[in-house]
Amino acid sequence: MSTLATSALTVRRGGRAILSDVSFAAQSGEFIAVIGANGAGKSTLLAALAGLIAPDAGKITLDGVSVGYLPPRELARRRSYLPQNPRCEWPISVERLVALGLTPTLPVFGDLPSSYRTRIGDVLSACDLVPQREQPATTLSGGELARAMLARALVSDPAILIVDEPMTGLDPRHALDTVTRLRELARGGKLVLASVHDLTLAVRYATRLLALHEGRVAAHGTPRTVLTKELVRAIFAVEAEISGVDGGAFVDYLSPAG
Repeated sequence: MSTLATSALTVRRGGRAILSDVSFAAQSGEFIAVIGANGAGKSTLLAALAGLIAPDAGKITLDGVSVGYLPPRELARRRSYLPQNPRCEWPISVERLVALGLTPTLPVFGDLPSSYRTRIGDVLSACDLVPQREQPATTLSGGELARAMLARALVSDPAILIVDEPMTGLDPRHALDTVTRLRELARGGKLVLASVHDLTLAVRYATRLLALHEGRVAAHGTPRTVLTKELVRAIFAVEAEISGVDGGAFVDYLSPAG
């Protein structure tokens, strides 16, 4: 069981608070979708939770220990982080790109263990990348690269998966495959935190929503309690109708809010 928590988290950049007084806790078995408009602080929050940004105030803990005090290799073993719009600048094969996700757990000496090769093959298959296995990563389409980067994040079988807009650039089939996989990972006992722009997918698949507005928590709880047309109006400045929640929800944007 893993518990990742923040208490009065504040992050400033250029004299401006990107996150202000953010507090919540997340545990294994949850899929938490972070929602909010552009600039709300979603990416900053996820990077801070991953231990990549030090807070200016407040704290982030993993099982009661400050993330900043954890040795980098231990942190890398326990969580995987996938940033928004990941890039690959080297023409390595997709298989080798995915294998980079095993770096924190690789033995210091010797060849890649056979179990790791099996794991790479399983993840390539799960992310629909077997035909691209030997293809240079620099020649992938945007959607293919997004799937390859997700495979890299998954290959080490982390207890915590933190992903920033993992469905961006994916076609409908692969977007559904990805969000379904995130839900199943949570059901299997992992903690999944992801920023999600598609509110319909967020409310259908996540166990909890964390809504950010101008760097603060606007709402936090189950999809049924959080996602309302009043919230959508307040944080996205649009009028919307929401048809049901939990499994059959659909969010229909009507017009900019007056």
